[in-house]
Parts: sequence; structure tokens; C-alpha cells
Amino acid sequence: MYVCICNAVTTRHIAEARAQGADSLRALRERLGVGNCCGKCCLDAHNLLRQQQAQPPCGAAACPS
Repeated sequence: MYVCICNAVTTRHIAEARAQGADSLRALRERLGVGNCCGKCCLDAHNLLRQQQAQPPCGAAACPS
């Protein structure tokens, strides 16, 4: 599912960034551009990152789309 329409960032992109060490909204912004345009995605991206941090990292087959 798309989280950031402006930069075409999906939940899978955020999961992959988290697996590579992104641990904050700032890190997502630097890696993926989340929140750089309109900013409407910031809260959703932040919440998704927190949810994923509460779970163990997923394998490629188990990551959300």
C-alpha cells in the first residue's frame, strides 16, 4: 500500500528501509523522500515505522506490499 503518494513510497519500501537501519522519520526522509513534498504522509509513515520496530525484521516473502 502507498504511504507517500508524492514519492511513490510503499509499506514495503519502509519495511526495507527499516531492515537496513532506518529508525526514525528523519531517516526515512533521507532514504526515501517521505514527507519532503506535501507532508501528509508523515504521521502514517512514523506510525508504520513504530509498528515495524515492535516486530522482528521480516524476510522478503513476509514483508507487506
